[in-house]
Amino acid sequence: MIAPFSDEQARTLINLRQRYEVWIDAERSLAALPYDLKRKQISGYTYLYEIHDRNGNGKSLGPWSDDQERRLDAYRAQKADAKARRDGSKAALDESSRLARALRLPMIANEAGPILREADRRGLLDGALLVVGTNTMAAYALEAGGFIRDLPDETADFDLAWTETRESDGEQILWHLLKAVDPTFTVNSERTFQARNAKAYEVEILVAPSRLGSLARTDRPRPMPLPEQEWLLLGRPVDQVVICRDGSPARIVAPDPRWFALQKLWMAEQAKRNPLKRGKDRRQGMVLLDAIAATMPHYPLDDAFEAQLPGDLAPMFVRWAEQRQEGPAPGW
Repeated sequence: MIAPFSDEQARTLINLRQRYEVWIDAERSLAALPYDLKRKQISGYTYLYEIHDRNGNGKSLGPWSDDQERRLDAYRAQKADAKARRDGSKAALDESSRLARALRLPMIANEAGPILREADRRGLLDGALLVVGTNTMAAYALEAGGFIRDLPDETADFDLAWTETRESDGEQILWHLLKAVDPTFTVNSERTFQARNAKAYEVEILVAPSRLGSLARTDRPRPMPLPEQEWLLLGRPVDQVVICRDGSPARIVAPDPRWFALQKLWMAEQAKRNPLKRGKDRRQGMVLLDAIAATMPHYPLDDAFEAQLPGDLAPMFVRWAEQRQEGPAPGW
C-alpha cells in the first residue's frame, strides 16, 4: 500500500522545502513593500509619492524633506535586498523542483500551482485557506513518507476551504487572489461558490458555518456554509511543499488526514453527493486511513481519537477498523 521514498527522493524533498521557504520569504518581503516610491515635482514643489500600480497611480506621502529622502533610500535598499534574495534562491529552488519531477515524486495539477504560490505569498495558507480536494493526496503522501497506492487520480478542479477566524474588514481577499493569478476568472452564475478561468479550470470555495462570518459580504466566489466542513477544522493540519506536473513548487496546507478521510467516507454515503464522486470518496477515505495507520504514528487512530468522533463519523471509523482486522470486504 505504501512504497517508501528512496533516500534520494527523501533528500530531494528536504531540499525542496528548505529552498522554497527561502524563496517565499523573499517574495513575502517584496509583497509587504509598496509597489514603488518616487520623488515627484508638481507645480514647483517636490513630494514623495507612493505608486500603487504600473500605470503610475498613487498618493502623496508629503512634501520632500531629509526624512523623506531617508525613507526613499531605506525603501530602495529593502527592495534591492528582497529581490536579490528572491533571485538568488530561485535557481536552487528550480534545481530541486526539476529533480523532484525527474524522480516522479507525488505531483499536483499545474493549474493549482500559481494559486497556491500566490496564496502563500499573501500569507493566506497560514490560517485563512486549506486545500480540501484531491490535491491534498500529494501532501498526505509526503506526510506518509512514500507513495500511497490505489488513490484515485486528481480531477480538473481545485477545492479550497475558507478557515479564517478574523473579520476581513470588507476586503475581497478571495477575489483579489484569483484575479492576481488569472484575470480571466469569473464567478459561475449558477454555482456562485465556483470560479472559472478562460481555460475552464474551476476553483471551488467551501466554508464551515463557524467561519462564514469572517468572509467579506462582497467577496467572491461566495461559498455555501456546509456543516461537514467543521470536521476539517479539527486536529493538526498537514503542511508540505509538493511539485506540480510542470516541475514548479507549491505549498499545500491540508486538514488533519484522519478527519479528512472520515469526512470522505461520510460523503460517500450521502444521497446528495454526485454518484460519480461517491466511489472515489470511499476509496480515498479507506486508503488514506490505512496509510495513516501504517506510516503516521503522529496522527494516532487510537481509543482517544475514536472518543472524539461525532455520531455521524463514528460508524465510518468502526467499519474501517473492522475491515482492517478482517481483511478487505466487498464494497470497501
